[in-house]
Amino acid sequence: MTDHLDRLAAELDSRLATDDRDHVVRYPGGRRERQPVHTVYVPGDRVHAGSVAEWGERASAKLAQHAPDRDALASALDLDPELVGYDRIVEKLSREPIEDLRIDFEDGYGARPDDTEDADVRAAVAAVAAMLEAGTAPPCVGIRFKSFDAATRHRGLRTLDLFVRELASSGLPNGLRVTLPKVTSVAQVEAMTTACAWIEQEHGLADGALAFEIQVETPQAVVGPDGRALVAPMIHASRGRCVGLHYGTYDYSAALGIAAAQQSMEHPAADFAKDVMQVAAAETGVVVSDGSTNILPVGDTEAIHAAWRLHARLVRRSLERGIYQGWDLDPSQLPSRYAAVYAFFAADLPESLRRLRAYAGAGDAGYLDEPATAAALAGYVLRALDCGATSADDVRHGSGMERARLESLARR
Repeated sequence: MTDHLDRLAAELDSRLATDDRDHVVRYPGGRRERQPVHTVYVPGDRVHAGSVAEWGERASAKLAQHAPDRDALASALDLDPELVGYDRIVEKLSREPIEDLRIDFEDGYGARPDDTEDADVRAAVAAVAAMLEAGTAPPCVGIRFKSFDAATRHRGLRTLDLFVRELASSGLPNGLRVTLPKVTSVAQVEAMTTACAWIEQEHGLADGALAFEIQVETPQAVVGPDGRALVAPMIHASRGRCVGLHYGTYDYSAALGIAAAQQSMEHPAADFAKDVMQVAAAETGVVVSDGSTNILPVGDTEAIHAAWRLHARLVRRSLERGIYQGWDLDPSQLPSRYAAVYAFFAADLPESLRRLRAYAGAGDAGYLDEPATAAALAGYVLRALDCGATSADDVRHGSGMERARLESLARR
């Protein structure tokens, strides 16, 4: 550089130093941890040490009865039989039917006497501890406690503190998540951040041990009283503790006055909220989860297939929009969840692997991919690996890459 450009560059470095530091803190990139494909909600008084296995058994039985082979499931879900991955689904339901378990002490549990809820929290912790000891716990586990609205704040704090205190005695699991529901203001997120720090100190936990998810299920979480979009300020107010945004289909829809029959994950109002969530979370390390469908696969085979078909279509719709997680409310939704997820990855995985091989200079896939696209391709393949939609051998054969190389490309 010439002298005058050196002076200009030094001035700009000084002027932008704070902005440079803030950008690195606010936008660290995608999370290194695996993102589950779903979150399963189980009421706090119903969870037990065998809950995960029980969900797998019930889902397997439903699949065997109403879609006993690949072609039957493909027909039921309007999927290409070659993409269904039936054997993978059967294996998944046996090995890891739930990827993220949320023990619910909010809407799925209701208001009960303090002594009753305290006892149920302790029983839930005992169940989680038993799962961890037996090696049957899902990769992620945690609780949803009552909101920080004035009427439920004290009970929510009591449940959160009791759950963490009891679980800390045997060691917090790596995939621990706690969910703050019905958030209506940035101040509530700031309060949650304070609560996490206080509880960590009180129970001798490491700083940052508690991470939480924000449930976006009120209109006030999307647009504040001054007209500002509040999801992004909520993320940054968490001081790095927020790890997820979960869309609440029915609370959000009802608050907007949408009729019950029209409340859906694919309603335009839902898409607007999730678009805001995605933009706010981009490059922050915070993941986005879609909501649920309350139309369950029950009744005769025709009714079950219709519910599976709807669920699978909604799951794929979310995946196509870059939302890789959702909620499941009943074991009977697991077959359609995994069928939709595996078909989504199977459809584009061979081409994605060829493009990665070409990007590494070992072939020609007919694309000239930039680094950002290579990162997206690697992230896609890693998601397929994590959920069981493909194997490390297939990935190695198709792309010529080991997992470590994919993680480097994906900037994990």
